[in-house]
Amino acid sequence: MIVSGDDALAHRLAAELREVYGEQVTLVVPPARDSRRPPEPLAGRGPGRASALLGRVSAVMNRNAAATANATTPADPHIDDGPADLVRVVEASELDDVALAEAGVEQAAALALVHDDDEINIRAALTARRLNPHLRLVIRLYNRKLGQHLEELLDQASAVATPGLNAADLDAATTVLSDADTAAPALAATAVAGTSKVVQADGLLLRAVERNPPARGEVADPGLCTLALLSSTTTNPAGAEGSDRSGEEAPRLLPDDRTVAAATGRGTIVLEALSYTGTTPPPGRLAGRGVPLAELFSRRLLWAIAGLASAVLGLAVASWLTTGDHPLHAAYVTLLDLFAINDPAVGEELDRQILQLLAGLAGMLLLPVLFAAVLQVLGTLRSASGLRRPPRGLSGHVVLLGLGKVGTRVLARLRELDIPVVCVEEDPEARGIPLARRLRVPTVIGDVTQEGVLEAAKIHRAHAMLALTSADTTNLEAALYGRSVKPDLRVALRLYDDDFATAVYRTLRAAHPRALTRSRSVSHLAAPAFAGAMMGRQILGAIPVERTVLLFAAIDVAGQPLLEGRKVADAFSSGAWRLLALDSATPADRRSDLSAAPVDDGEGKGNGTRRPPRLIWDLDPGYVLRPEDRVVLAATRRGLAELLGRRPVPHVGADGRTV
Repeated sequence: MIVSGDDALAHRLAAELREVYGEQVTLVVPPARDSRRPPEPLAGRGPGRASALLGRVSAVMNRNAAATANATTPADPHIDDGPADLVRVVEASELDDVALAEAGVEQAAALALVHDDDEINIRAALTARRLNPHLRLVIRLYNRKLGQHLEELLDQASAVATPGLNAADLDAATTVLSDADTAAPALAATAVAGTSKVVQADGLLLRAVERNPPARGEVADPGLCTLALLSSTTTNPAGAEGSDRSGEEAPRLLPDDRTVAAATGRGTIVLEALSYTGTTPPPGRLAGRGVPLAELFSRRLLWAIAGLASAVLGLAVASWLTTGDHPLHAAYVTLLDLFAINDPAVGEELDRQILQLLAGLAGMLLLPVLFAAVLQVLGTLRSASGLRRPPRGLSGHVVLLGLGKVGTRVLARLRELDIPVVCVEEDPEARGIPLARRLRVPTVIGDVTQEGVLEAAKIHRAHAMLALTSADTTNLEAALYGRSVKPDLRVALRLYDDDFATAVYRTLRAAHPRALTRSRSVSHLAAPAFAGAMMGRQILGAIPVERTVLLFAAIDVAGQPLLEGRKVADAFSSGAWRLLALDSATPADRRSDLSAAPVDDGEGKGNGTRRPPRLIWDLDPGYVLRPEDRVVLAATRRGLAELLGRRPVPHVGADGRTV
């Protein structure tokens, strides 16, 4: 396995492949930016940067080893603890033919291109596909549309170079992922429900709900299934969340029913399915503009118009009663007097003259009101494409700090769930500003560390705050200030360093025990999905369980001896994997990406009609899995490695014996 990149995601991904799947890994990194020292060998066996990177990968592996350890999954004796024998570092200033050949791309099974520059990843992918048509490519791209076209292009190139390649292999030949897309559902769910346990599958949102231990005599609702027993207990409600070295009892992933029934005083994580509703605009908006009709006129202007309309109606009634004219004619004459286009009532009765003067006075008052209404409508329509300010009286919203790559994806997720959001961004040209403008999301432009910026975002009335800027200190400072304004504020921070995140979490939990605090790392949430894609299976998402991770994958039963020909009840392996759903679509009609919502059948007609979901969640325990079936399952990282047949990973069965 080859991983090319030089950030936290690359290091975590290399450690994930090495420690979880036991693969031989080559890490390709650019050389250090130091022209004063002599160049090191490409293989990176000399001192300096290569040794430092090996140390960083080793540190990440040690953290991952502690995170993946749980009561039902002992360590794999087939995987050595030392990283130096299976992790090789190659330095290359450019990913050209020579660098990729030195990394061994012609003999590699998979290549992950996780540079932060999309152009570098695309160039390297095209070169690697030419050097090895059979190579499985996993590419990190932020642009979804470009990623879809790139997948088709590279798969077509692979099919042309190898005519005998079947369709199943082509589905896994190229996978384009985004770390922001992978982590966005978890981060959005953290702000909404205090949990990051959300995965999308076939148009449904799968939510993993944390539940407290049931009281005596109560029966807990199992939902679709029980995913984990938490380390939290009745005496320690917070458990080990935020720490992977706390010494507390580790969570038990994918327990069997007997283990769940025997566990007392421990919280659980239960899987639930929620309907996906999309982003349909609410009624009462101008077509194509997204402006609420109530925003066209202010309340004062509406009261002024209503007062003038009442005065004109009163004058029309008075004219009808005093002159004896037909009501419609009396109203018509009153309007003529109002607009000063009627003949003067010279020589007519006194009542008629007084009514005409009053109508003329009302007409004079009407002119500034009409002028103000026109100006207000023009101003509202002009600002429809601009950034909104947080409205007065807003409460219960989510304050989102940072509209970069991750913040933009999280904003889209929150609006899909119809959650009110107020964004804070320092750069008016940030990536997410156009999305906030298009979705009419209130946005405050300013530095969150400056006084008054968070107050402008109504932080004192907010439900939660998501600090997703690229600076750890900025996120921490904003979280501390938000807590000082509202002690019970729900806070989720994006922190780069795991040790720093653990220390921050523990301190905030101790200082505010009744407030919810979560520290998240995008690379920590995204690395399992990238690693699973390199192993050649469609990963729907990852759900963190405290500091461990559960993967959700769609796997074809064909060629899987642990699934094919077995009953659903027998295909369950405690602590390793659990079947959740069966894809009822025929193989010809299946979509390769179940994590996306069902597309319309209009073939570009734009009718917006979605296909109904085709996943069967209520599985018959006696159903025998056939080779043509495809299943959705939850698995630990070691359990998925065992299913893939890469390494035999022992685990504890339902009878307590090690299998």
